Amino acid sequence: MLASVLVFFLGFASIAQGTAPPPPIPPPPPGLPIDGGILVLFIVALVYGTYKMVIASKKKA
Repeated sequence: MLASVLVFFLGFASIAQGTAPPPPIPPPPPGLPIDGGILVLFIVALVYGTYKMVIASKKKA
C-alpha cells in the first residue's frame, strides 16, 4: 500500500513540474531621440511668440 502511494505521488510530482519556460522576448527597438532638436524648437517657439506679441501690440495701437 505504501509503495502504491509513493508511486502515485512520484508521478504526480513529475507532471506538476511542467515544461521549460518560453524563451525571453527580444528587447524593443530603440525609440527616436527627443533631445536632438530641443534647442532649435525652443528658439523657434521664442521667435514665434515674440512675433505674435509684436503683431498683437500693433493691432491695439
